[in-house]
Amino acid sequence: MSKTFRDWEPDQVWLLPPSLQDLVPAGHVGHFVRDTVRDGLDLGAILGSYSEERGYPPYHPGMMVALLLYAYSQGVYSSRRIARGCEERFDFAAVTGMQRPDFRTISDFRKRHSQALQGLFVQVLRLCREAGLVKLGHVTLDGTKIKANASKHKAMSYARMVEAEPKLTAEVAGWLKTAGQVDGAEDRQHGAERRGDETPVWVANKQRRLEKLREAKAALEAEAQAAAAEKPGERGKNPPGTPPGKAQRNFTDPQSRIMKTKDGFIQGFNAQAAVDATAQIIVAETLSNQASDCPHLVALVEQITTNLEAVPEQVSADAGYCSEDNLAALEPRNIDAHIATGRQKHGAAAPQARPAQPQSRGAAMAAKLCAAGREGPYRLRKQVVEPVFGQIKQARGFRQFLRRGLAAVRSEWSLICAVHNLLKLAAARPLQPKMVATA
Repeated sequence: MSKTFRDWEPDQVWLLPPSLQDLVPAGHVGHFVRDTVRDGLDLGAILGSYSEERGYPPYHPGMMVALLLYAYSQGVYSSRRIARGCEERFDFAAVTGMQRPDFRTISDFRKRHSQALQGLFVQVLRLCREAGLVKLGHVTLDGTKIKANASKHKAMSYARMVEAEPKLTAEVAGWLKTAGQVDGAEDRQHGAERRGDETPVWVANKQRRLEKLREAKAALEAEAQAAAAEKPGERGKNPPGTPPGKAQRNFTDPQSRIMKTKDGFIQGFNAQAAVDATAQIIVAETLSNQASDCPHLVALVEQITTNLEAVPEQVSADAGYCSEDNLAALEPRNIDAHIATGRQKHGAAAPQARPAQPQSRGAAMAAKLCAAGREGPYRLRKQVVEPVFGQIKQARGFRQFLRRGLAAVRSEWSLICAVHNLLKLAAARPLQPKMVATA
């Protein structure tokens, strides 16, 4: 007697349409994200931008926001991959209600509402606070370098620009002259549909390269002049208002910068986060093209106060944030700071202090960390903030920005941080399945 198997009939048509609850189990994070957007977030800034009554009705902005948040939570960031998920994955269907926006619609929505999407971070953060996940007892600051949507090989130094500009100018001028002399031959080559005197593609490309080079060179000079105006009379290796020869500008994303990481140099941005120790909730975030972490400490602390209307009791950070000005800025805020004054050697009880004036705040901080020893609050720094970057970059695979330009990338980072907090909220407060009314 042969074994009996269950029927397998892929071509069988369903007599009744399935429910989303049948396709995706109750309590799934997709249901949580969808219902949080519908019931917990204020989308007035997005909804208010739709005032035109004519035309075919667009997709509901709430559905689009939920789709973006859920896709990011699953490590899907490309608009094409998100659109494919709407067609192929049940969990995406549970979020969209079986709707299938194409990739261009998703991309345009993300660009159009960039500023409003950035504001979702604070709303999700306050939901986390209401759920008891934020205490502000200890907050840790850190930064991570993330690749820009540009290759570091598309950057050129100011010295090379100065050298290449006259050569490229002469080359383009020579090609234009040659192109003018062979108009007749090009006319016969291209036929009657074209004049034959259009600029050849190979010349146009060189012209565009020359234009971009001049734009980048002018931008570097403008930055140098602005820096010289801020510090008049300061003498350096270069004439006032002249960029150093090693100053670089990227042609693909001019606002990104070459930054050093433990794995080498990348073309990228410096993403910052302040993380609460209670449940690893990001309570403040920012992003810049400055490689140094030091300028961001005060801004992050002020953002915490703005976001949550409260000041953290303790703040810890590595040596990249240590400066006399930063330590002085924390004193009037009554924040118990634990900021390393140097790198910690393996096996050492506390970070090794950099040389400092005996009466300086840096020296006092070094003594404070040394007195606290291994059990001091500074020990929380690594175990609070670094796992957050690991979850974002390793678990959810976010290692490179999709968009270009500082404003667009800031919006993207803010959305990434909002999704991180949303997942923490989902794990701490699982969604109860809703009762479906029957007729």
